[in-house]
Amino acid sequence: MEQVEHLYGLIGYKLSHSFSKGYFTDKFKAEGIDNSAYQLFELDSIAELPGLIQTHPNLRGLNVTIPYKEAVLPFLDELSPAAAEIGAVNVIKFDQGRLIGHNSDYQGFMQSLQGFYPCHSQSKALVLGTGGAAKAVMAALGYLNISYQVVSRERRPGMLTYQDLTPSLMAAVSLIVNASPVGTFPNDQEAPAIPYDLLSMHHYLYDLVYNPPVTEFMKRGKAMGAKTINGYEMLCLQAEVAWQIWNS
Repeated sequence: MEQVEHLYGLIGYKLSHSFSKGYFTDKFKAEGIDNSAYQLFELDSIAELPGLIQTHPNLRGLNVTIPYKEAVLPFLDELSPAAAEIGAVNVIKFDQGRLIGHNSDYQGFMQSLQGFYPCHSQSKALVLGTGGAAKAVMAALGYLNISYQVVSRERRPGMLTYQDLTPSLMAAVSLIVNASPVGTFPNDQEAPAIPYDLLSMHHYLYDLVYNPPVTEFMKRGKAMGAKTINGYEMLCLQAEVAWQIWNS
């Protein structure tokens, strides 16, 4: 690839179906942003990050995706207050040789959620998953004063398991967020193991997965009358926040 002055990219594992390269390539073209490019960098281990940076001295910023949003923390020189509070990073800014970790996921999710779900102080939510994306979702819900419980496949202190989702609990919550990768292409026939028969028209299902556009989680929810949305809008919003961070 021809050397460009400003290189951006995404680090993660198995990135062939990523949204980010197409999004930023289109953005650069549409907005006349010259001498900039965006690449995908698949890493078998986060330990490969220093070598990647050394090989590409023109890097100005990186996005971080599964499974490195938490594993990347020891490789950074500083965290923004939000990233430190969340405990996960999806944006790295290169600042005079220093790597600064940020989190734009929570902002993208929060902006998208406010347009989809009637947030209020009596709202109750379930967050499916415990990884870096789930941490960003929890931060956004906390900021919006929406109470939530986390659902994990394994029993952990302070968390529910899928077996704990009783009829009374499902009736008490109105928002369910899939912050796990379950249902992502190519495993798009899978869905989180919630009791879908207990859903109704008062439920809102937000799936952070965006490939496929209509996930099995969404299909099963819609069949019971629930309102659904995928993670594409969140991705676009968090990408714009990332661009602002890199250029601030």
